Amino acid sequence: MPRLPLLILALLPLGLALPLSPGAQETTPEIALPAISVTTVGKAVLRDRVIASGLVTPFETVQVQPLIEGQPIEALLVDIGDGVEQGQPLARLSDTALTLRKGQLVASRAAALAAIAQAEAQRVEAQASADEAVRVRARAEQLRAQGSGTQALADQADAQAASALARVTAAEQGALAAEAQRDQIVAQIADIDLQLQRTLVIAPVAGLVTARNAQVGAIASAAGQPMFTLIRDGLLELHADVAERDLLRLAPGQPVRLRAAGLAEPLPGHVRLVEPSVDTASRLGRVRIAIDAPDQVRSGMFAEAEILVAERETLAVPVSALGGAEVLRVTAGGTVELAPVTTGIRDGGLIEITSGLFAGEVVVARARAFVRPGDRINPVPVDAPASATQ
Repeated sequence: MPRLPLLILALLPLGLALPLSPGAQETTPEIALPAISVTTVGKAVLRDRVIASGLVTPFETVQVQPLIEGQPIEALLVDIGDGVEQGQPLARLSDTALTLRKGQLVASRAAALAAIAQAEAQRVEAQASADEAVRVRARAEQLRAQGSGTQALADQADAQAASALARVTAAEQGALAAEAQRDQIVAQIADIDLQLQRTLVIAPVAGLVTARNAQVGAIASAAGQPMFTLIRDGLLELHADVAERDLLRLAPGQPVRLRAAGLAEPLPGHVRLVEPSVDTASRLGRVRIAIDAPDQVRSGMFAEAEILVAERETLAVPVSALGGAEVLRVTAGGTVELAPVTTGIRDGGLIEITSGLFAGEVVVARARAFVRPGDRINPVPVDAPASATQ
């Protein structure tokens, strides 16, 4: 056996070792940190919205009935879908019977005027006779007092004067009765004139005709169905059902975007009224939303409303970064730490941070994604939030 290997073996127990070549030296490997997606806390415009749905309903429905009874319908002047102005004729009733009745009353009025003239003439004649009888009575009393006349003549003159005065009173009463008859006839003529005016059924308000129940030849009556139904000024609103938890956040004037089948773009609107009660069976509240472009929808359509409760620019992080009321913040050295936060508006994939973080801080984009507080990570940035989902 060669001597050199034996010499090496002899030196090993003594703790001696021969130097190794450079290629044979061992190196300590670096620890590979996990790559974790992170995002930077930034500002975004967030919108707090309430979603509700319901049916499009007229703002106010006006039913038109005839104001006179018993007259046949002669003509219908509007149809369903027509827009009408206030005071515009909708239908015409027959006025034949009323016109005939008015002619009779006009003749009666003329007779009453003649009776008044005759009564007045009788009154004047009776007054003249009474005046003469009073003068005769006065002379007879004077002659009797002077002894030139008898008591019988004086009594006769007194009786004649009393009779003449009674005829005056009767003539005056007759004139008053004739005048009362005239006034009654004049009032009847005025009533007929009013009824003749009401043979034109007119629109009490401006609006849109949505129903027409009248038929030509039928007898007009307020006891049956309304002749016409109008939507006042053509205004429509959405009666939308809202979850009980959202009802107290709504207020009149809040802007709304409405979506309905067949609409290419959302319609603008605003909250008109929040009803003060909640349905005890469904636990839903109701909000009435005025539609700013009512000609784009129809009564009875189903629509969905997006009510804007609040809108502001604020700090935001992705919803996925939130774990309960905490996020995982990443320090400058790449260490993960727990950060309690207070949240606000949630809009799409973003959520508002009202306290606990500052702009520019880095947080883990997906909370609890294989990471625990105290771990060191290799941060991999993703897009920071710029705006909420539109």
